[in-house]
Amino acid sequence: MKLSTQVKPISYLKSHAAEIVKDVSESREPLLITQHGEARLVAMDVRSYEEREETLAMLKILAMGSREIEQGRFRDASDVFADMDEADRQ
Repeated sequence: MKLSTQVKPISYLKSHAAEIVKDVSESREPLLITQHGEARLVAMDVRSYEEREETLAMLKILAMGSREIEQGRFRDASDVFADMDEADRQ
């Protein structure tokens, strides 16, 4: 998917909104809308947006985990499992 192939002016959006919704939903490719020759808006289907949000959330969690490891804020898995086993016995 190249966003550069999916570029339309805002006048096209105004006159073809229903067609754009159908095409973007079916193709799942975003559409870049321009105004006065400048990129202003990206239209995308809801499923793609939700997947993007989930991916960003996972990346944030991974980044947080990496920072905690760099800061030495972690425990060995064997210690965690040993604590869990001990808690189960009590």
